[in-house]
Amino acid sequence: MIHKFKLNNFNIVLDVNSGGVHIVDELTYDLLDNVEPPFEEHCPETVVKKLSLSYSPEDIESCYQEIVQLYEEKILFSEDDYEKFAKYSVASPVKALCLNISHDCQLRCKYCFASTGDFGKGRKLMPFETAKKAIDFVLENSGDRPNLEVDFFGGEPLMNFDVVKQTVEYARSRETEYNKKFRFTITTNGLLLDDDKIDFINKEMSNVVLSIDGRKEINDEFRVFPDGSGCYDLIIDKYKELVAQRGEKEYYVRGTFTNQNLNFSDDVFALYEEGFDQISIEPVTGDAQGYGITEREIPAIFREYENLAKRIFENEKKGGKFNFFHFMIDLDQGPCAVKRLRGCGCGNDYIAITPDGDIFPCHQFVGEDKFKMGNINDGTFNQSIKEDFASAHIYSKPECKKCWAKFYCSGGCNANNYQYNGDIRSAHKISCQLEKKRLECAIMLKALRTFGEENENS
Repeated sequence: MIHKFKLNNFNIVLDVNSGGVHIVDELTYDLLDNVEPPFEEHCPETVVKKLSLSYSPEDIESCYQEIVQLYEEKILFSEDDYEKFAKYSVASPVKALCLNISHDCQLRCKYCFASTGDFGKGRKLMPFETAKKAIDFVLENSGDRPNLEVDFFGGEPLMNFDVVKQTVEYARSRETEYNKKFRFTITTNGLLLDDDKIDFINKEMSNVVLSIDGRKEINDEFRVFPDGSGCYDLIIDKYKELVAQRGEKEYYVRGTFTNQNLNFSDDVFALYEEGFDQISIEPVTGDAQGYGITEREIPAIFREYENLAKRIFENEKKGGKFNFFHFMIDLDQGPCAVKRLRGCGCGNDYIAITPDGDIFPCHQFVGEDKFKMGNINDGTFNQSIKEDFASAHIYSKPECKKCWAKFYCSGGCNANNYQYNGDIRSAHKISCQLEKKRLECAIMLKALRTFGEENENS
């Protein structure tokens, strides 16, 4: 399988199964519309005749032989060697927890998927005893996995910061006994950050996600208090202070764009100009109180992703540098085979736990009682749900199996699939379209970085 596209004067061919990316001339691009394995000794006469209006027969034959050579080298029209690994996509030890440490939040973000923080289940905080049992659970169910991950999520985790600290301390106290190492992450809206919290986060958290929607006017339109006022001025300096003290540890500022701010590259660059160099701006999918992306906005979003890629390149030519999360792809190696087949591991090696101790496949399934896997307090855990999610991979998702982007999105988000299509194995169309466009732009950006704006197709 190959995928061809034209972008920014590049003719790009992705060999799906090998991951090989080829920048080709017009003849090669056109010829690939007309030939595929099994190849003959010479280019078929019908193809030569068809293309002779634009190219010489000699050039067509020479190009054909180059395509055959690439095929023989297994970097064009390569075979799918990944499906054989699908049998290894089975229930595996739990290695990652999302602790919904708080089902409460000071903000009432207009697009919030979590019902403004309480996931529709009432505002509450996780007791330390529940968090402690969650740590015990992952220690006892992680098999031989040496590295464990815990994400503190909400709502707003800093509203329950004492329990965050107690949980980290307890987990660290058990690392040696179990020969494990914990890696912690926290996501925050920044409102409760102070010097002590910044010090703790920068010491203990391997990653921190700082929520902010870009430009002040955009952020303050959507990320609001109950009285409708915005929060930008209350958090921006705190984020700068945290990042300035963070050193080489990971972080990123995470924004959201809706159908009301389709010029989101301006939000990316607004964050960059404030001094942040790890940036994500995510689309709102689904209805989201009327702010979600629909088919109507797709063409404009495609243009904006292209615009963002070009702006990033222009900025780099001037010596600027930052990472945009959705353009960070590995075209050289990529993750292991099983990871490429099923992605994030939700419901299998990754689970979410609520303040009440209920277990769900991930934070986006919280509140969907059909997917409640058990409860950490009463010791129940539904293995059949776990096995179902373990077997949800690109070869068990009919549309994904045929898709050129399957090894990069790994079948997409199971929660999106269920929430918008009613089936974790039915790909959410809008999310798929956006993912494929981001991938094309990421490949094009790498081509720009490699060849510059002057290329043979310009």
